[in-house]
Amino acid sequence: MTIPIDESDLARLRFAEALRPLILLGVSGSVDDDAFREAAVALEAISDRLRPQDTGVRRTRRPPDASRPTTEYFPTSPIAGLINPIAPPVRFEVVPGTDGGYDEIRADAYFDYPYEGPPNCVHGGVIAEAFDEVLGAANMVAGNPGMTGTLTVRYRKPTPLRAHLTLVGRCVGRDGRKVTTWGGIYDGDVLTAEAEGLFITVGPRQMLAIAEQNSASGNDELLEVMRSNVEAWEAEQAASGESGS
Repeated sequence: MTIPIDESDLARLRFAEALRPLILLGVSGSVDDDAFREAAVALEAISDRLRPQDTGVRRTRRPPDASRPTTEYFPTSPIAGLINPIAPPVRFEVVPGTDGGYDEIRADAYFDYPYEGPPNCVHGGVIAEAFDEVLGAANMVAGNPGMTGTLTVRYRKPTPLRAHLTLVGRCVGRDGRKVTTWGGIYDGDVLTAEAEGLFITVGPRQMLAIAEQNSASGNDELLEVMRSNVEAWEAEQAASGESGS
C-alpha cells in the first residue's frame, strides 16, 4: 500500500519500519540469548555511528494540519506516528459524518505484543492513549481542534491483542470553547471500549505560550515556526477585521 507522507520523512519512515519488528522480537520473540547479544552489539554500533551526527537541535515538528493527508496529522505520535517506531501505528481516514454531522475518523489498528496488558488483551492505558489520539483527530476534521480536558473511558469487554480493530472518532458538538467528542473500539461488530472526551479550544497565541512554557530551551526550532505562524495568522485576522486569542 502506498503511504502518503511528506517526502522529507521517507528516510525516517523506513528507519521506523525497520525498528518495529525488533521491538516485537525483544518483547515476545523466542530467539536465543546469543542471537540477542549479537544483535545488541550491532545495534550499539549503529547508535555509535548515528550519535555523532546529532546536532543536539530537535527536528522541527510540523504542526498538525487538517488539509494534509490524515497519515501526516501526527507523524511523530506514539499512537499514529508513521515515523515513530513505538507506534503500532494506528491508521486514520476521514469519512462522512453520521446523519449529516461533522466528518468523522475511522481508524484501523493492530496491537501486537508490545501493547499487551492482561494476557492476550490490549493494555488499558494503550486503549486510553489511542482514544485521546483518535478523538483529537476527529476534532481536527470537524474544524474544532482542542486540547484534552477530560477523557472518560468505559472498558466494556477485554479488547483482544493481535486482532484487526476499528476505531471511530466523532465530534458531537461545541459549546463556546468546549468540544464534546465520542469514540469507540470495535472487534468486528463488538464494541469493546468507548470514550467520551471534553476538549478545550486553544487559540494560536495561547498554544504558543504553552509550548514556550514547557520548552526545555528557548531556541527550539519548533517555537520559531509557531511564532511565525501565529504572526501570520494574527496579521490575517487583523486584515479581515476578526480577532482571536
